[in-house]
Amino acid sequence: MAHKALIIGGGISGLSTAYYLSKAGVHPVLIEKAPRVGGVIQTTVQQDCVLEAGPDGFMAAKPWAMNLIRELGLADQVIGSNDHSRVTYILKKGRLIPMPDGLMMMVPTKIMPLVGTSLLSWGTKIRMGLEFLRRPKGKQPDRSVHDFLLDHYGQESIDYLAEPLLAGVYGGDPRQMSVNSVLARFTEIEAKYGSLTRGVLAQPRPKGGGSGSFLLSLKQGMGQLIDKLRPFAEVVQGRAETLERTADGYRVRVDGEWMETEHLVLAATAQESAKLLGDSQKELAGLLAAVPYTSSITLALGYEKSTFDHPLDGHGFLVPKRERKYILGCTWVGNKFDHRVADGKVLLRCFMGGDALPLTDEALVEAAREELRRIMGLEARPIFHSIARWPNSMAQYTVGHAQRLEQIFAITQALPQLHLAGNGYQGIGIPDCIRMGKEAAERITC
Repeated sequence: MAHKALIIGGGISGLSTAYYLSKAGVHPVLIEKAPRVGGVIQTTVQQDCVLEAGPDGFMAAKPWAMNLIRELGLADQVIGSNDHSRVTYILKKGRLIPMPDGLMMMVPTKIMPLVGTSLLSWGTKIRMGLEFLRRPKGKQPDRSVHDFLLDHYGQESIDYLAEPLLAGVYGGDPRQMSVNSVLARFTEIEAKYGSLTRGVLAQPRPKGGGSGSFLLSLKQGMGQLIDKLRPFAEVVQGRAETLERTADGYRVRVDGEWMETEHLVLAATAQESAKLLGDSQKELAGLLAAVPYTSSITLALGYEKSTFDHPLDGHGFLVPKRERKYILGCTWVGNKFDHRVADGKVLLRCFMGGDALPLTDEALVEAAREELRRIMGLEARPIFHSIARWPNSMAQYTVGHAQRLEQIFAITQALPQLHLAGNGYQGIGIPDCIRMGKEAAERITC
């Protein structure tokens, strides 16, 4: 018997597709190779501390996550980040230096904090000030984020502002990232105003969700969202091996058994979807395979507060590439979100690059402790830890990504029973993945 809709991939994109299909009266089957659904969204609890293995929240400015949360009856569980205490430090020459107030990414909106910071040299400060005088030149071709920001603010601003900030979100290299895909809003500002600083100052300030916070989350972790979505799909644990077109849609081989469906949603990574398509759609498979991914590790370290020997003012720190070994950044969880850390405990959340993947768990913890000792002077010994390894999980939007998407969507428009959703296409965050899942469901049920 053929199914109406089959979804491959049980991350937030696939689960959102399943929810919106169910809401429209279609009961989908979801194929997930892992023992659990949720993809990189995974919440656990140790010693009454809430540990996020993947993303710890979502951008308030993008409505799709909050809309879904309301529909699922979780609105009363939403909390905002403590933006009143949001100070982020940057490691420079062995010292943690606070980012100057008034930065929007790397764009300064206040003069005095920029003048007073020791994070940047006077040459860079002067250059950032003169950027205000740039005139518009209209829409420019796609460039790397590095080249775009180098033109506006110089190399030091990339090294100590843009690169560590972007590494924390994308885990990638600004020399490879597409500015049109990663910083689209800034390219629009450049086309209209010339100066990013002048353009940002002219924009209305974005408003967050109900809390007014930049970042929103759920009291008991983002896993609450996964738990609510799980019942809306018939989940089959198995590995999708290949697929074929049929007269009525598609059939997929899952652990040696064929399953037929009218509509097929590929909600796995672009590279995994490319392998499934194989020879059946060579051109599309080639385009999907060209979307690169990077790997990362999230390491949670829990401490007794009485032994923790470093002040915790702010939300954490970022490590620029030129200062980096394994740790890209570290969040002081209890300061960033309420309801996450038990009384008498301190929880650090370290983000580590893919080059740490070969390390054993024991070696990984020791490497992190050594870096925290070097960066924070932290000698305290953690009382528990939790490690989440995410190989090939973070899509990279490289130069030319928008053109690649145009080609991908031109092909899929001619394949009305095949649908794509996931972080490899039009946004890597939770709200964008939910939006793509919803759009896939709407195409199936329209």
